[in-house]
Amino acid sequence: MIKTTLKIDGMMCGMCEAHICDAIRKAIPQAKKVAASRTKKEATFLTEEAVDAVSVKNAIDETGYACLSVESAPYEKKGWFGKK
Repeated sequence: MIKTTLKIDGMMCGMCEAHICDAIRKAIPQAKKVAASRTKKEATFLTEEAVDAVSVKNAIDETGYACLSVESAPYEKKGWFGKK
C-alpha cells in the first residue's frame, strides 16, 4: 500500500474537508481511507499503487484550494497497539 499526503491551503471548516475528500475520490477512484484535516492543513489516502501527483494536485486546485505538495510513501498496516 502507498500512503499519499497532500499539503493543502485554504480549508476553513468541515465542509471544506468534505470538498477535498470528494475531489480526491473523484480523481482517484481506487483511493481508500480518504481523510482531510483543516487543522493539519493536509489530506491523506491509501492506494495499492503510486498515483500521478500532477493529476491529484490539479484535482485539488480545480476545487479552489491550493495543493502545496504531494508526498507518497510505502504504508504498512499496524496491528493492535502499534505492533505489526
